[in-house]
Amino acid sequence: MAYSTTGGFPVAGAATTPPIYPVGSLSPTPAYSGTFIPVLWSTKLIEKFYASTVLAAISNTDYEGEIKNKGDTVVIRTKPSITIKDYKVDGLLEVERPASNIVELKIDKGKYFNLILDDVMEIQSDLNMMNMWSDDAAQQFKIVVDREVLAGLIGKADALNQGTAAGAVSGTINLGAAGTPLAIVARNPTAVAGKTEIVDLLVRLGQALDEQNIPETGRWAVLPAWISAQIKMSELRDASLTGDGTSILRNGRLGMVDRFTLYVSNLLPHGDSIGLGGTEWADYARTKHALTFASQINKVETLRSEMTFGQLLRGLQVYGYKVLDGKALAQAIVTPG
Repeated sequence: MAYSTTGGFPVAGAATTPPIYPVGSLSPTPAYSGTFIPVLWSTKLIEKFYASTVLAAISNTDYEGEIKNKGDTVVIRTKPSITIKDYKVDGLLEVERPASNIVELKIDKGKYFNLILDDVMEIQSDLNMMNMWSDDAAQQFKIVVDREVLAGLIGKADALNQGTAAGAVSGTINLGAAGTPLAIVARNPTAVAGKTEIVDLLVRLGQALDEQNIPETGRWAVLPAWISAQIKMSELRDASLTGDGTSILRNGRLGMVDRFTLYVSNLLPHGDSIGLGGTEWADYARTKHALTFASQINKVETLRSEMTFGQLLRGLQVYGYKVLDGKALAQAIVTPG
């Protein structure tokens, strides 16, 4: 881009409502001396990296088609539980009218962006600014929604799938809690008190789902990057234990552990902003059945600005999500050990 203020185009100031550019944002430093010195802009952009998103892999979109074009709520009916009774000869049969629970999926959340490309900047730029901005906005949409949904899952697991006394059958599974998180380490060969090996954490999460009779197929776990590193330093680095052809240290893939497909995300909720301690993280294990996600509007459009000579680029995503079955979701609160 080869844009400067020396060509005589005034920069919008505080009198503009709303201001198009911050006051003084294009003022030359040092001040213009009267000698024209050309400024060259590189056509190569610095590579931008984005947080890895996992929502598409860990949620189902079974009900998105029903809500796409009309309505803002889907009423989801669940299978009722049938009661089995003892039979007695010559006894009357009790009649049961099965009733299913109702779950409502509401499209009640939205995110947007609204940008402007001044005509002067568009003409004098050697880059396709609109394409560059829209590509970045698409990535930012995914990151913001992923972070929101993952934070919204805190406390949504069944009461017997979280806390220090989890387990629908045993009631003895410690998955940590806010204030008393599990201190996770890669290995604990000397059995240091208060430390939990990462393999032990994954086994506990699996046991919690087992005791809720959750199917083994389609299970996944989302873990922060520091736990991913501990897995690679744990006993699982031995390829003979994982059943893989090569060690996870060689191929870099976490793969599957105790029936869980493992995903790594830096967007998992942690810290004081969501009610956890400064070094506490929430980890989740579940099946796709636990969470449903639906997006009703996903639109990007361009139009002329009414306030100035420029092109507007704006986008909107309207969506909703719901935990359908807390029994299919397990939560652990952990901290680096």
